Amino acid sequence: MTRELPQTVAGTGLPEAVTIYEVGARDGLQNEQVVVPVEVKAEFLDRLAGTGLRTLEATSFVHPKWVPQLADAADLLARLTRVPGVDYPVLVPNERGLDRALEAGVGHVAVFASATETFAQRNLNRSLDEQFAMFDPVVARAVAAGLRVRGYVSMCFGDPWEGAVDPAQVAAVGRRLVDMGCDQLSLGDTIGTGTPGHVDAVLDACVAGGVPVDRIAVHFHDTYGQALSNTLAALRRGVTTVDASAGGLGGCPYAESATGNLATEDLVWMLDGLGISHGVDLDALVATSAWMAQQLGRPSPSRVVRALGG
Repeated sequence: MTRELPQTVAGTGLPEAVTIYEVGARDGLQNEQVVVPVEVKAEFLDRLAGTGLRTLEATSFVHPKWVPQLADAADLLARLTRVPGVDYPVLVPNERGLDRALEAGVGHVAVFASATETFAQRNLNRSLDEQFAMFDPVVARAVAAGLRVRGYVSMCFGDPWEGAVDPAQVAAVGRRLVDMGCDQLSLGDTIGTGTPGHVDAVLDACVAGGVPVDRIAVHFHDTYGQALSNTLAALRRGVTTVDASAGGLGGCPYAESATGNLATEDLVWMLDGLGISHGVDLDALVATSAWMAQQLGRPSPSRVVRALGG
């Protein structure tokens, strides 16, 4: 018996192709309480590259005190078998992180901003305005060195301390990052409370605030089961880059209510059903996530991985 496949029924008003920005190796693993061996991380990235994914966020040059799981960033990048055509971006919190990224020969970096005052204080030890003073030299130097720079914006759809977040505030933060030199913005639903209408409102505000939709990516968490519906809403608005994590791994170490990221397999299943091109071999991806789940000693939270027997 052959495995089940989604019946392809193309939707209207959707893009022909989507870029999947795979965050499993960084965002997916950063919350693990037991340190994952660097050899396992390197193999995970190699396996992910073999699935057809072309953007693999590898790690972060954050201080080991804050995220011990990523203390091996330089070692991991040195071990990587870099596949031609595959991009391996890394997160850099500050100029020291950028220095280390440049030393490692990285060609694509990301900074991690907050849309809210409280999370900026808790995550960056900076005020909402002060965070930009920290990012400005990082982005300027990275751009001058010929690197691509992504700007993450967290807490775009709700904050556990402040509650509702004004879409106009999200747009203002995003516009400042774009003006600074970021070529792409990833709008994050860090605690997973967003719903499709809310996605429309945030995208409307960003576009009205001067951020073109083709510069926007979305990063949804599935805390309340809304990640796929929110993704579909974003696709209908013209977004063509979607962040996802193989096997649904991950969350946020500074927001306790944040559970897993959107599972890459679940996203691929939906894209296949909609006839949207993405370039990923689902069987190879499921096998990779099943393998990683074995390394972590627990089942994959991805519904597609479980359904296909991974």
